[in-house]
Amino acid sequence: MTTIDTPADAAEELEVDALTIGRRIRQLRTERSITLDELAAAVDRAPSQLSMIENGKREPKLTLLRAIARALDTTIDAVLEAGPLDERSSLEISLERAMKGSTFQSLGIEPFRIGKAIPTGMLKTVLALQGEIERLQDERAATPEEARRANVALRRLMRSQNNYFPDLEEHAREILDAVNHPGGPLTQRTASDIAAHLGFRRHYLPGLPQTTRSVADTRNGRLYLSSALTAKGDPRTAVLQALSSRMLGHEEPVSYASFLRQRVETNYLTGALLIPEAHAVPFLQEAKSRKAISIEDLRDAYSVSYETAAHRFTNLATRHLDIRVHFLKVHESGTITKAYENDDVNFPTDTLGSIEGQMCCRKWTSRVVFDEPDRFNPYYQYTDTGNGTYWCTARVESSTDGDHSVSVGVRFDDTRWFIGRETTNRGVSRHAVDVCCRRAPANLEEAWRKHSWPNVRTPRTLLATLPTGAFPGVDTTDVYEFLEAHAPR
Repeated sequence: MTTIDTPADAAEELEVDALTIGRRIRQLRTERSITLDELAAAVDRAPSQLSMIENGKREPKLTLLRAIARALDTTIDAVLEAGPLDERSSLEISLERAMKGSTFQSLGIEPFRIGKAIPTGMLKTVLALQGEIERLQDERAATPEEARRANVALRRLMRSQNNYFPDLEEHAREILDAVNHPGGPLTQRTASDIAAHLGFRRHYLPGLPQTTRSVADTRNGRLYLSSALTAKGDPRTAVLQALSSRMLGHEEPVSYASFLRQRVETNYLTGALLIPEAHAVPFLQEAKSRKAISIEDLRDAYSVSYETAAHRFTNLATRHLDIRVHFLKVHESGTITKAYENDDVNFPTDTLGSIEGQMCCRKWTSRVVFDEPDRFNPYYQYTDTGNGTYWCTARVESSTDGDHSVSVGVRFDDTRWFIGRETTNRGVSRHAVDVCCRRAPANLEEAWRKHSWPNVRTPRTLLATLPTGAFPGVDTTDVYEFLEAHAPR
């Protein structure tokens, strides 16, 4: 899930380098009051050739760079320096890149030469307009339909890889090795060591911006977390989730799809740190050999939440145990909020293929568990479906948004590896082939269809566009004011 350069990407990177080098040469030449013709004569090149280099149209060879550096009475390191350029050069580079981007192309605007006669203020205006156009395009794209499409595409990727991503596992190993983690469960002290390794000090405060879980001040190396975490929740998870994007080198997301992808990567890496692959796989393989796999045992062994253990099991089950699985998180209302499968279970979907937001069948373990009075022990159930029989284990967990059930299931043939396979609980679901529970029993429908008028609680996001901005739902003004107020003086 990390970025891999394609040939096109590599070419673009070279182009960007050429732009920066060219503007650096022009800046150094101008500072020394040397004309283009004078520099061309000093390095025995045509002025037109140097002009192309300064404009980023040609990448100079190393020998020519050395000659230019000597002529400018500087070092080649100064020419290749990656530090900030002057304002004018930076604006020119930004506009050059913008003219090669999709916004200019979609509007049919032909690239133009950025000459000295163009005022700096005009460059700023063009870039500001381009930025506003892209913001409006993102705003229009961030509809519930677009979000569902992005989620469907991401879930297909996860399924194609059995929800296992070797590069993220490797990231986790590298971080744990860097802080000398001995293996096994991750302690709170180790989470603190990871923060320090990344150059961050933790600050627990009561008044974080309402739309955030944490805020990282990357300039001053400060990580702000809610002081409420010390009383509830898992402080390790909060720290790791806050720093995972830093570990993965994430840049500001440019679309809802990239935002969603980053969130999945962040959660995956957090799980891989809390439940390290090198230690967890032998643990699970040994449990399989005893036919005693248990999500509760995985949870207890690593002192994590049931949901974290369930998620992590889906990462490792197919790759290392040869077991195909499905995962569901269902709100007490019956709405599916998270889902994953590679065992061909038939989840309900909309016309776009989206599962999240659909109603879970009443006969499934994920719904039946809400009616169980025993919330201490796990609930097990076999469910006969139009696509075979599945076994599931489920628990109910509480949150600020109400109760949710978290369930992990497998096909009947794989039940033999799990604790709870002896359960006598059984359900029959026909949602895949007919209306099943989506239609009320005939006697109730006859009695009440013409005598009922419910007032629907419409989900807030059903008709509205998603929150705009690089980080959907985050009030950036609130965040910036918070950072300004708490920055060291």
